[in-house]
Amino acid sequence: MSKIDKRSYQELEGMALEKGVGKTLLQSEDEIERVPVTGVATSCCTVVLTIISGLTILLLFPFSLLYVIKVVPQYERAVIFRLGRIKDDEAKGPGIFFLMPCIDQFVPVDVRTKSFDVPPQRILTKDSVTVNVDAIVQFRIRDPVASIKFVVNAANATRLLAQTTLRNTLGGHTLSEILSSKDTIQNQMCNDLDDATDRWGVDVQKVEIKDVRLPREMQRAMAAEAEATREASAKIISAKGELDSSRALKEAADMIATPTALQLRYLQTLNTIAAERGSTIMFPIPMEIMGHTAMGGAAPQTSI
Repeated sequence: MSKIDKRSYQELEGMALEKGVGKTLLQSEDEIERVPVTGVATSCCTVVLTIISGLTILLLFPFSLLYVIKVVPQYERAVIFRLGRIKDDEAKGPGIFFLMPCIDQFVPVDVRTKSFDVPPQRILTKDSVTVNVDAIVQFRIRDPVASIKFVVNAANATRLLAQTTLRNTLGGHTLSEILSSKDTIQNQMCNDLDDATDRWGVDVQKVEIKDVRLPREMQRAMAAEAEATREASAKIISAKGELDSSRALKEAADMIATPTALQLRYLQTLNTIAAERGSTIMFPIPMEIMGHTAMGGAAPQTSI
């Protein structure tokens, strides 16, 4: 044993046995002497290759600038890999950034908002009605590093997950809820999909249901139901109009049968005419004279 002599090892073993820990806590000689060299070797190799890359830049200057200087546009970010490992937790860009030749590579990531169509999904609703539903999803890459690190293709993975989310969400609602509460269901789908893709660095901004297609039998049944509802509403309105008309006729008959009420109605009519036509001169005639005139005019007709 080179680093721990035999005596020290025996003392350590005796102390462990006295405390009742057991031999499982004691490592063998090989495990004690083993030194983790993987991380150290990797770090040393990285330093050496970085120095070589820097010397290469100096020797080939200014031609090496063609390989060192990179530019990404405003709508992209660059995820840099150094010897196969992600260099920084944040992506570079937009604008100019620098790479070490031969040891650095970068992957451009588009951070603009994208949209895709969810193919029509055949869904069985909560009330056992089969419908075909398609939707539109809008999303963007919020964290370029996570979108490269945790998923192969963030857009494709989001598309597949959107199909599953659409089926699961609509399957828990009835047909009437899907048709009447579309906005609420869309918000629920957007929140669920955004939570599921958060680890991938994807931000789901909007989910919109495009079309809900029903079977032909269901369409005919719903059309017949709507037609029956319209006919019933029309009959109710017609019956209500007839009832109001009957009440008006009854009130008119009661008013004519009562002389006092008829005279009040006559005075009210005169007041209304005077208010609407201020230039009209009216001569009120007592109701008794009008009654005698009407009776006198009717008498010759009866004598004939």
